[in-house]
Amino acid sequence: MRFFDLFELPVSFQIDNDLLLERYREIQKKVHPDNHANASENEKLLSVQRAAEVNDAYETLKKPLNRAEYMVSEHGFDVRHEQHTIRDGMFLMQQMELREELEEIESASDVEAAFDRFYADIKKLMDEFTEKFESEFKQASYESAADAVRKLRFIYKLKDEAQQLEEKLLDF
Repeated sequence: MRFFDLFELPVSFQIDNDLLLERYREIQKKVHPDNHANASENEKLLSVQRAAEVNDAYETLKKPLNRAEYMVSEHGFDVRHEQHTIRDGMFLMQQMELREELEEIESASDVEAAFDRFYADIKKLMDEFTEKFESEFKQASYESAADAVRKLRFIYKLKDEAQQLEEKLLDF
């Protein structure tokens, strides 16, 4: 089952999330196990499996990083499960600098302003590598698109770590 086909969406990184949700709900109404309560055991099992597949497809397409990972996996690049090392020295240096910046936030005189600056840096990188991914994918340069996704994974992980630190420091 191809996820974009399931929801009748074009294969694109930019999707209409409201339309995705609407189509997800329509499909779930049809396949939900409660609708097959009086069916045979085999039909019930198939309904549960189908509902799980639809949930997986929705969760994958709903989140930008998961969507990008899925898109390149459809072209033979399983970046989610690989142990591929990024060899881009400038990118790795940039990541080290961002990690240092994140570590220094705890001792900043204005923690909120430090987080704002950090998130601005992260957003800039997310935009840059999302744009690179989209461009490379549209040109069918799937290996380069997969490389951009690998870098996005680093950036998203760093953002998640920042959010956890922010919650800890600012008691959200």
